[in-house]
Amino acid sequence: MGLEKYKEGFNVRTHPEELLRPYEWKGSKVVFVNSMSDLFHEDIPLDYIKMVFGVMNDCPQHQFQVLTKRAERLAQLSPALHWTPNIWMGVSVEDERVKHRIDYLQQCQAKIKFLSLEPLIGPLPNLNLGNIHWVIVGGESGRKPRPIKEFWVLDLKKQCEHAGIAFFFKQWGGTNKKKAGRLLDGRTYDAMPDRFSAHLQATIS
Repeated sequence: MGLEKYKEGFNVRTHPEELLRPYEWKGSKVVFVNSMSDLFHEDIPLDYIKMVFGVMNDCPQHQFQVLTKRAERLAQLSPALHWTPNIWMGVSVEDERVKHRIDYLQQCQAKIKFLSLEPLIGPLPNLNLGNIHWVIVGGESGRKPRPIKEFWVLDLKKQCEHAGIAFFFKQWGGTNKKKAGRLLDGRTYDAMPDRFSAHLQATIS
């Protein structure tokens, strides 16, 4: 990508110097942690993960969203980490083959747990949504996106409604995701957990 941090391609690297940034930000920010990687990758040492959590613990004014596909390692390491309310933990679930990630997420001590069903490439009926607070759904984008079916999305919306869980529909995706948009049933769905606004009000006041 032409940047120093990515000179080794997709090899896992840590960047301790970046951990100072949240202390410098003014106001409150929503931070997607490790957008180009996975904090619970097996090559990231526990000591470094603890350093990242330490920064998040020190900055309650910011909300940190952590997403992983390494749900088993998340469950394994979770008791060794300090889960303050501003740390939201999620797992990616693309189709039924990886539904087991939800079970591991439910074992962790995060106060807010969410599912990223993106890119949704298959139906996900009868999900176990116990102790889940937020569900994000979206289609795949890019040059050769795998298709998403409307009835998959509608079924997930219904499951969230029945469970009283915030439902967020991000996009239909496709080769032109902007044109495809994000309307479902003629409207947008942007719900977030109620604790989001309550937490920000508590940390700002």
